[in-house]
Amino acid sequence: MGRARLRDLGITIGVLPPGPHNAITDVPGVLVGQTTLIYDEPRVARTGVTIILPRGHGRPVDFPFAGYHIFNGCGEMTGLAWVHESGLLMSPIALTNTNQVGLVRDAIVQYAVDRFGEMSFFHKLPVVAETWDGWLSDPDSFHVTREDVYGAIDSAAAGPVAEGNTGGGTGMICHGFKGGTGTASRVAETPSGRYTVGALVQSNYGNRELFRVDGVPVGREIGPDHTPTPWQAEPVSSSIIIVLATDAPLIPLQCRRLAQRATVGLARVGGVGHNGSGDIFIAFATGNVTPFDHEGLLDLKMLPHGDMNPLFEAAAEAVEEAILNALTAAETMTGHRGHTAHALPLEELQRVMRKMRT
Repeated sequence: MGRARLRDLGITIGVLPPGPHNAITDVPGVLVGQTTLIYDEPRVARTGVTIILPRGHGRPVDFPFAGYHIFNGCGEMTGLAWVHESGLLMSPIALTNTNQVGLVRDAIVQYAVDRFGEMSFFHKLPVVAETWDGWLSDPDSFHVTREDVYGAIDSAAAGPVAEGNTGGGTGMICHGFKGGTGTASRVAETPSGRYTVGALVQSNYGNRELFRVDGVPVGREIGPDHTPTPWQAEPVSSSIIIVLATDAPLIPLQCRRLAQRATVGLARVGGVGHNGSGDIFIAFATGNVTPFDHEGLLDLKMLPHGDMNPLFEAAAEAVEEAILNALTAAETMTGHRGHTAHALPLEELQRVMRKMRT
């Protein structure tokens, strides 16, 4: 069986409907671009970069509100001090490997200079996050270049998003299976209107025995005797980065509240935030127009707090399915030093789900 998204396998989770592409790009204006690096010479590369543009291409005239949540902090996401201080997201969001956060951050700054002709505030404090791909990729070869970052930004588009062994998620491992990049979305009806919540994850965490699909203990049913884990002993560290986007008119505090709900989706799949895990989540909302250099008062909208419950549910469901899409899309990969991460076996997953649901 070829690789597929979760719903293509006849497995649905949650109660809310997905958007047209079941992706973070279902939020209007949000674009995703990726550069994927897979080669063996001169050094083994299984890595890349994923870029999320919250307001599309070009120099932005306004910035979305944003907030973040750190479930467990053994990881890195640059730019959070300014997000905390201002409540604004003033750059793309980039996801890559641990050793190249600095290069990707600097490349985003340089991109603004090259494309817009000056060092504007846009891109000045970029948000760049990481997970570690050093089991499958040679982490000390620093494969990602400035041109790779530029390419990811320039290729960013709406519509379907490539998942699994793509972009920053190329070399990642999840619950002892090949992991990587995943995305999903939900459409939520609130008393104030209908809004979309989209999630994109870079998934590189978790023990096999904790892995669940819609509550089914799949990781126990598909143990190492059936599908080997990449290592003899579970690693002491692992991570997941989660990005949430919505077109709802949220203020920064509400973005932070939404980001916190990513924890629910992660927990449903089997993430518990181990000590060595970098579980960092950011949410941004495009429902307000917030020009940074505006003079005078701004007219803002704010969803009543009570109306956010459907958005909370949407965030949990979208994160859960995004992680599972990363797993079902990812292919078996052999990389650095001959290490192999096996893909989640889809036919066996379907068999286990039929068995446990009947």
